[in-house]
Amino acid sequence: MQSRYLSGLAVALATFALATAISISQWRTLAAPSWDLGIFTQLADAYAHLREPIVPIKGDGYNLLGDHFHPILVLLAPFYRLAPSGLTLLIVQNALFALAAGAFATRLARLIPLWAATCLGAILGLGWATQTAVAAQFHEIAFAVPLLAFALTAYLADRPVAAAAWMAPLVFVKEDLGLTVAALGVIMLVRSFRSAGAMRRAGIFLIGWGAAWFLLAITVLLPALNPHGQYDYTGRLDETGSILAPATKWLLLAFLILTAGIIGAASPLILLILPTLAWRFAGNVEFYWWIGWHYDVILMPILLAALVDAARRLGPRYRDVRTNAPVTTQLLAAGIALSISSTVIVGATLPIFANRTVEPARVATAQQIEELVSGDVVSDLTLMARLVPHARVYWVAERDISPNFVVIDQRSSEFSRSIADVAAWAEQTYGGSYRVVLSDNGFQVAERAH
Repeated sequence: MQSRYLSGLAVALATFALATAISISQWRTLAAPSWDLGIFTQLADAYAHLREPIVPIKGDGYNLLGDHFHPILVLLAPFYRLAPSGLTLLIVQNALFALAAGAFATRLARLIPLWAATCLGAILGLGWATQTAVAAQFHEIAFAVPLLAFALTAYLADRPVAAAAWMAPLVFVKEDLGLTVAALGVIMLVRSFRSAGAMRRAGIFLIGWGAAWFLLAITVLLPALNPHGQYDYTGRLDETGSILAPATKWLLLAFLILTAGIIGAASPLILLILPTLAWRFAGNVEFYWWIGWHYDVILMPILLAALVDAARRLGPRYRDVRTNAPVTTQLLAAGIALSISSTVIVGATLPIFANRTVEPARVATAQQIEELVSGDVVSDLTLMARLVPHARVYWVAERDISPNFVVIDQRSSEFSRSIADVAAWAEQTYGGSYRVVLSDNGFQVAERAH
């Protein structure tokens, strides 16, 4: 086997091992950083049983294809059918990240020295953005990372048709990615300005394809499937119009440029981060601007491909004063070192170093609750994803239902800690009569009286 394949395989295995270690640690310690895993577990459960993706966690009768346009998630169905668990989604996501990192290293090794390609694959798979995305748990953008890795390495290899073929499915991952697809089309079109070959045709295709799906998704498909007949996220725009304030946004931008080895800013490919940053910076939700959430991992193949492109563009322009040779390798080395430094800077906060303590008693109680509940269940964050294979799960904010069970973890949010008697709270919130059937290790479960 050629050394570049061995290198890519090593990067992929290391990525999968690290990501899965984080995921299993979170699963064993009942960590639930967001409600996304519960939402996507319900979606996978629906697809696995050949149903439309109705996700009660988002609301009674809520079709998740009316939230974001991500039909590619139907690919989760066979994996979930084999192993119906939220952990399955985490493992699938880890495999996608591993595929992206391994393929990135393998394909770059055709274009740059093996050591450089291996380092860049490792940065993609093991770096800060992927680790934090893994710790944020499952999100649809996991499917975008390998597609971008394949597309951008094809672009760097001057294979425009292959680049377009890998880029095109991004429109089925999330609606805003249509703009990223169109942006690469613009870059390809400008690059082919004086020719009429495959690069120009691929560029024109991507511009039309990406823009068309973006407009179709946000103006027709999402409103048609949304329970409120609208695209929900227009309401999250910052009304002040202050796209570049507060300073947190500048810090994120600087950190991304550092991850691109700084020299990546000289590549046209760096412009591909703008569609994603545009909606994040224009939004009024603070965690859109944070360093270290799942929104950053989708930018990693772009940043690292820009680093390679810039080194290859700038290297031949400058010569080593001693040998008169191009400085491409030196630029690659410097850029890679700077890119690695971005992960080193946040090293102590990375998920792999998180101190998670397993409490066997709490885990045992959680398993007991999974076996206990059925029918309609209201839950707070901790056990939400775990209960999906066993019941129809609703978020605690849901009101117009009559749940069979209410599950509260009093060690969870401030809201959950404020509920001293889950049965009394359930009766006040949902009506009817409830009794506590389990109260142990911080968990309370109330069952509706029949």
